[in-house]
Formats: sequence, C-alpha cells, structure tokens
Amino acid sequence: MRHGKKFNHLSRKAPHRKSMLSNMASSLIIHKKIETTVAKAKALRKYIEPILTRSKNDTTHSRRTVFSLLNNKESVTELFNNVSEKIASRPGGYTRIIKTGFRLGDNAEMCVIELVDYNTLLLGGDDKASAPKTRRRRKKKSTANVAEETPKTQKVAPKKEEKKAKKDKDDKKSK
Repeated sequence: MRHGKKFNHLSRKAPHRKSMLSNMASSLIIHKKIETTVAKAKALRKYIEPILTRSKNDTTHSRRTVFSLLNNKESVTELFNNVSEKIASRPGGYTRIIKTGFRLGDNAEMCVIELVDYNTLLLGGDDKASAPKTRRRRKKKSTANVAEETPKTQKVAPKKEEKKAKKDKDDKKSK
C-alpha cells in the first residue's frame, strides 16, 4: 500500500537522492537539456520548479537559498543572470519532459527534460530553421513551369543541329 508515500525515493538513501537531484538540476540549468530516465525526470521536475520560481526574485536571500539546494556557483549565476530573465513572464511550467524510448541495457524508459523557453526548434529562433528550404521533387512540373521552359528547349535544338553539321564537315575532310 502507498499510504502517505509523497514522492519517489528512486531506490536511494536520502543523501544520495539529494545530491543526485542537485547535480541534475545544475546540469539542466547549465546545459538547458539533459537526457535521463522518466522517473528521475519527474522527480527532478518537482525539485527544480520551485528553484526556478525563486530565481525570479533576485535578492541575496533567494540566491543563498538556491545555492544551498544546488551547491554550484556557476549554475546559480547562470540561473539568476540568464534563465530568470527568460522565465520572468511565465507563471509556471518551466520544464518539458519528452519521452524518447527505452534504454538498451535495462529497458528503462528514457526521456529528455529541457527548459521550455530554451527549445530553439519549437520557438523558431534558430537561423537554420527559419531559412527557406528547397525541396527535391519527383513530381511532374506544373503547366506554368512547362510553358516557361519550352523556349529553352527550342534554343537547345539548333545547337544540336549545328554540332551535327560540324561533325559531318569534319568527316568529309578526313575522307
């Protein structure tokens, strides 16, 4: 029975779980996206959402509170300098979990957890994604394209005839 079971213990003792979630949260803040199991991602979401909410208020007290949870100076400065500006207008739901399949070794369900405001593919902020793409087609060309290309084919035909005539002259000279 699961009476009073509030959170997933992830088959670890409390200090190990705390340090693992702290390291994963720091990695998520620095890299904006990490790959992990679904169970760890769901536990990490509960751990990091309050931290991200606290980062909106940049005071000494909130910095110290976040540092006590993360234990990493680089991630705290990244969080308060860059990430908090992007999530300032968002009322919650700072992370997204995308399931990616199963791990080969133990068949654990894997996923990618990412910060929502930093996914450039969905936001369209990537230069490569916004560039117009050309498509290679095997379809027949439309009637407008055929009409445009008919003069080109007429120009090519006399060139072939000229080459043939020139070849005939060269054959006559060689005989």
